[in-house]
Amino acid sequence: MNKLPPLPVTKRYVLRLFISLKHITANVIDRKTGRVAATASSIEKSLKDEFECGRTCNTKAAATVGEVLAMRIKVDSLHREPIYANAAKEVAKKGFKIESKVWAVFNALRSRGVNLQLDSDDQGPP
Repeated sequence: MNKLPPLPVTKRYVLRLFISLKHITANVIDRKTGRVAATASSIEKSLKDEFECGRTCNTKAAATVGEVLAMRIKVDSLHREPIYANAAKEVAKKGFKIESKVWAVFNALRSRGVNLQLDSDDQGPP
């Protein structure tokens, strides 16, 4: 009797960050549908008025985006679902200068009860 190998665990929800010099956007993507399940961005008027990004988007702005995203994830009842993220990949997209912003978003999500699962190659915050 041939036994089939178990199917790999799929990562249905993934966190993607888009960080520019002036703005940060965090999206939770539902890979099953290909749609954005939840989003938050520093360009939203309600967040933009909260803090002055000025010429650059700072770590405080990144943490605020993470906090707003966490609230939206809870409203959509996704906070118990595992949401996968890869800090190394996010930092590699733009360079080490954004590392503190990446971890600010991750820590804000975790501290608000989001089931954030980091890939095994992530070392943790600097």
